[in-house]
Amino acid sequence: MKSLNVILVLSLMASICVNAQKVNDTIQNDTALWKQFIVPAGLTGGALLLTNTRFERDLQLRLNSNSNTSLDDYTRFAPAAQMYIADIAGVESRSHWFDQTKNLGISLLLTDLVTTKLKKNIVKERPSGANNNAFPSAHSAYAFTTATVLFEEFKDTSPVLAYSGYGFAIATASLRVAKNAHFVSDVLLGAGIGIGIVKLVYLLDHLYAWNPFLKNDNIVIVPSVGNQTYGLAGSISF
Repeated sequence: MKSLNVILVLSLMASICVNAQKVNDTIQNDTALWKQFIVPAGLTGGALLLTNTRFERDLQLRLNSNSNTSLDDYTRFAPAAQMYIADIAGVESRSHWFDQTKNLGISLLLTDLVTTKLKKNIVKERPSGANNNAFPSAHSAYAFTTATVLFEEFKDTSPVLAYSGYGFAIATASLRVAKNAHFVSDVLLGAGIGIGIVKLVYLLDHLYAWNPFLKNDNIVIVPSVGNQTYGLAGSISF
């Protein structure tokens, strides 16, 4: 029952994200750049209003189930896997696979830097009492980073695929709360950071538009993540 409550509460965040994204898409042709950041700003503001409140602590008692699953270690990167599988399957995207990888890598690096810096400078105890690095949730930040990259790449050509990444992101955030590793405000801030950074990276990607593989569309190279191992995997079409 508690796990169901977690999903229902965090699904509200998904609804906010998806509906706001639709609004942004509708007005994108005649909107100011700042409106691209309505969603991350809203999530961040909500997190700041909620954090360290009695309401949040009471809510955590209802939502946590002390789950010990490690599924959230993988769901946070699932949208990135979706993107590369779609590339190999030939689904049309906004960018070449190299540019996708470049934007994803830059976004994850910036997300890691921001979340790490905030964790070190903001003292907030995890609900489990494990340490004082609760705010923000890095897992949630990574999950929404990869989900937003997927969204940016396929929102115009495959909307269902584009939005599906947020399902994995919400699942990741839900599991962090259910595991008693984070409060709701922690995952809200993580989501805001992830979405905001990707929006910024895509707005500025013309500044580093270098692609040595642009004329070799039959080659796809993607990151490979295993059990404490990292590398590259390639695919060649004939």
